[in-house]
Amino acid sequence: MPKPTNISLHQKSRVLEIDFDDGKNFQLPCEYLRVYSPSAEVTGHGPGQEVLQLGKEDVNITAIEPQGNYAIKLVFDDKHDTGLYTWEYLYELGADYDNKWQDYLERVKQAGHERKKPD
Repeated sequence: MPKPTNISLHQKSRVLEIDFDDGKNFQLPCEYLRVYSPSAEVTGHGPGQEVLQLGKEDVNITAIEPQGNYAIKLVFDDKHDTGLYTWEYLYELGADYDNKWQDYLERVKQAGHERKKPD
């Protein structure tokens, strides 16, 4: 499994940039990371219990806390700070960004919610 060689937060553009040791580089928007948080608050406690996250267009990351040699904890400015983003999960989020983002947008639309343009 690839491991990160560099993690940079670009707060102004609200993007977390991650370089992996296999040469891949992912630029993951904070909103995307927030709505796909691996926390129980988002994923639920089992299949079918996921909770759709709405209104996170302007969310930003205020802190990145290392968790051993396998993960980071992201602290968001909406006070969400649970869920550990393992290297494997971050890599998955980057590699499958297009599909996951489109799936999220479709679920938002089905919920009857209209995303606002980020500030």
